[in-house]
Amino acid sequence: MAKLNQSHATKQLLAGYCGIIVGSFGIHKFILGYNIEGFVMLSISIVGGYFTYGFLLLVMQFVGLIEGMIYLNKTYEDFVETYFVNKQSWF
Repeated sequence: MAKLNQSHATKQLLAGYCGIIVGSFGIHKFILGYNIEGFVMLSISIVGGYFTYGFLLLVMQFVGLIEGMIYLNKTYEDFVETYFVNKQSWF
């Protein structure tokens, strides 16, 4: 069992809402401390979106939407275990 604290609950809500609202830019990944994954999402959204007329931006928004919903639907203990103890970075 992971050591639970209040900042994990705050990060769960903040990452979930950011994933739903602006998920294409990977801000929810940065909130959880996954900087490389956040930069990958940001790069794909900006560079790929430019060259594909926004299609990859929409794809990354869909990925962020799904991840945000997963974050918000997990219980607090499952969230901490999955994203802070086991360090699962995608879905």
